[in-house]
Amino acid sequence: MADASVKEHLPTPLDATSNPPPIFDGTTRLYTCYTCPFAQRVWITRNYKGLQEKIKLVPINLQNRPAWYKEKVYPENKVPALEHNGKVIGESLDLIKYVDINFEGPSLLPNDPAKKAFAEELVAYSDTFNKTVFTSFKGDPVKEAGPAFDHLEKALHKFDDGPFFLGQFSAVDIVYIPFVERFQIFLLDALKYDITAGRPKLAKWIEELNKIDAYKPTKTDPKELVEFYKARFAAQQ
Repeated sequence: MADASVKEHLPTPLDATSNPPPIFDGTTRLYTCYTCPFAQRVWITRNYKGLQEKIKLVPINLQNRPAWYKEKVYPENKVPALEHNGKVIGESLDLIKYVDINFEGPSLLPNDPAKKAFAEELVAYSDTFNKTVFTSFKGDPVKEAGPAFDHLEKALHKFDDGPFFLGQFSAVDIVYIPFVERFQIFLLDALKYDITAGRPKLAKWIEELNKIDAYKPTKTDPKELVEFYKARFAAQQ
């Protein structure tokens, strides 16, 4: 694996009072937010490929975002966004692919055609999975989100050459873990619902991901996460 265990100093998020960085000066920048699961996907990708020195993190305070971010960097005014070679691109799924193809480091997709096809299927399902679980927070998560977690459990049975979706660690794990991390913490705290109960492969998958150096520094503080979701889904309290 590339140098994913580099301990880096995380910069302070920029807000409405902050000056912009020297945009389009040749530096590659990942505009992110430390608590955003979409941005976390690209952050993990960067770390896993050992690009801490090549791609600079620029965290944005989404609650008080600087006006220059929309005006000068990314008109969509969202994160993640990557400034590279004089242009800015966004959307987490596109950025995982972009970073994987355009930078050095271990590839995030295997050459095996069967695994590639399964990867596409799982990535295509990820939005449905996330929406299903988020929607269930307002209803009965055990009943409504259970089948979505069962789908992941079943998918983890497909390849037996490792604990991850494609056997070995890949882009598919990066796509899912930021959301599963949050769902696991919130559902256990708010409803005492353990998403890994009766799902041994899912439990093992989470356990193995927690050993990956590229992922560990990107994790959100559980207490903050629970408070954020409780405020967002007040009806659930």
